[in-house]
Amino acid sequence: MGTVKKKSLVFLIAAVLLFTWAASPVLAKRKQSITGEDRNAVSMMFDLVVLRPLGLAATVIGTAFFVVSLPFSVLGGNTGEAAKKLMVEPAKYTFTRPLGAEDY
Repeated sequence: MGTVKKKSLVFLIAAVLLFTWAASPVLAKRKQSITGEDRNAVSMMFDLVVLRPLGLAATVIGTAFFVVSLPFSVLGGNTGEAAKKLMVEPAKYTFTRPLGAEDY
């Protein structure tokens, strides 16, 4: 393995370990209230860097699945329910929840 590959691998492992260490308080803490009184900077950063992009990806993927399943939803009569589950709920989680509130 070349020195560049070794250095890249070491850097990647160090970054993953550092990120895991930094995110552990967010993952281990008790459920937060939606009022935001016990949200802290770490949970807000975790939300901004990890949860919001994942929510955006879920919204985009859910929209694509909704479009693909639309003919079947129309035939089954559950278009509204499919839209709510695949598009509206991920969009609400991503765009309307307070920053740092994972349990919204």
